[in-house]
Amino acid sequence: MSLSAYVSGLGVLGPGLSNWPQAAAVLAGRAVYAPAPAVLPTPTLLAAAERRRSGRVVKLALAIALEATSQAGEDPTELASVFSSSGGDGHNCHELCQALSLAGREISPTRFANSVHNAAAGYWSIATGAMAESNVLCAFDASFNAGLLEAMSQVAVDGAAVLLVAYDSEYPQPLHAKRPLPDAFGVAMLLTPQRRATSSARLDAMLTDESFDRMADPALEELRRSIPAARSLPLLRLLARGEAGRAVLEYLDVSRMAVQVAPCT
Repeated sequence: MSLSAYVSGLGVLGPGLSNWPQAAAVLAGRAVYAPAPAVLPTPTLLAAAERRRSGRVVKLALAIALEATSQAGEDPTELASVFSSSGGDGHNCHELCQALSLAGREISPTRFANSVHNAAAGYWSIATGAMAESNVLCAFDASFNAGLLEAMSQVAVDGAAVLLVAYDSEYPQPLHAKRPLPDAFGVAMLLTPQRRATSSARLDAMLTDESFDRMADPALEELRRSIPAARSLPLLRLLARGEAGRAVLEYLDVSRMAVQVAPCT
């Protein structure tokens, strides 16, 4: 059994990758990949108070979601969404743990409110006025594929567009020693049931027992291997090249995810 959807908008942000056009140039081989710390833009859609409270995962998620919906020309106010992250806001978690280690054990209400796994989805709703349902997932290192399966299932069942936002960010020490994500990386896809003028490719996804794909460039392979959301890179490579092909993505110990890509050209 396979699930199908069209990619009608993309957003990417990560180490050495500032947006989808620049990432596409790198993944298509038109530009050299130069690793550099991810630069997360200020979420200008939020009011000043919310901007001050937002952490790195919120900035990351909003940036890629906005890029994908803007590229698709989609109004996010009535757009269903799937937010998927392997661990949520590691910096906020660090601050909470640090506060609990002190004698007073006083927790900031803002820190506590931002500790929930759906914080990024909530800020997206606040920023854009989105009122449609939003599902928020966590599947540890398999979170990107779990999110893609959920989003494509919703497209198939509801026959409506769905925004997938998959994102991860690093933890400060000492949590970093146990969960050593090196930086932030995120990818957003506007998935639609029918082809649109902005659609770049049709995706057909299914589970498989095939071996998963790796990146030929050692630095990109290190990125794919070290940040769960970057498991999307073999699929993004095909989309960047505008080529028909099959990307087999690392997923679970017992199965992988195969995505057949058919360009809309």
